[in-house]
Amino acid sequence: MPIPRKKIVAANWKMNMTSSEVAPYLNTFLLEIKNVEGVDIILIPPFTSLSKASELLARTSQVRLGAQNVSFQAKGAFTGEISATMLRDLFVRYVLIGHSERRRLFHETNKIVHQKLVMAHQSDLLPILCVGETLEEREAGKEKSVLERQITEAFTGLSHDEIADTIIAYEPVWAIGTGLTATVEQAQDAHSFIRKTVAMLSSPQIAEKIRLQYGGSVTPDNAHSLLSAPDIDGALVGGASLDPRAFAEIVKAALL
Repeated sequence: MPIPRKKIVAANWKMNMTSSEVAPYLNTFLLEIKNVEGVDIILIPPFTSLSKASELLARTSQVRLGAQNVSFQAKGAFTGEISATMLRDLFVRYVLIGHSERRRLFHETNKIVHQKLVMAHQSDLLPILCVGETLEEREAGKEKSVLERQITEAFTGLSHDEIADTIIAYEPVWAIGTGLTATVEQAQDAHSFIRKTVAMLSSPQIAEKIRLQYGGSVTPDNAHSLLSAPDIDGALVGGASLDPRAFAEIVKAALL
């Protein structure tokens, strides 16, 4: 019998929302989801808004806090970087690692992604590992080899428990911020392949347990159909999460 997996929906605000905008957002969002139970809800603000979000979310256990990035170094002369200890000090629980924008714009390699994953686990942060192919890679029929390589190199040397405690977000690069969305069939096929890859790297039991998110222009209109697919356990939401009511609708879609 399949292991039931709790849905997990995360809002990645990217480089949006100042500290002063956090309270109005949460006032609306928390009211919209006041009766929602059974879904892990993650808010991932920019670094400058983490402190305010942490302060406000201390009043509720319904929403947990995430960060958009973390250094693979513990501390030291690394100007502009944020350490895992700094994040933990703000009661951050989750951290995005290997987002496609970090890979593409800031040249983060699979090796760097692996190092950050190791740091997250060593620091008791729950990593959300982002993987996904470009349009060119998909058109060339290379999407599965890209996914396998990204996951394999990220998980090298990790224990089975650490793999089980990692969330994987499949984000087809061609569907991020473009308005394009993978079809439910395309998304399910990718998630099924990711689960098989995890089984190969660890065990079928861990593969059945690990939670997989879809990220790529998720909206209130398509959330229910995507989240109904058997291997999709949640969503990593970008643009639509900037609207508290729209994000609340996506969270509610995880219950249907």
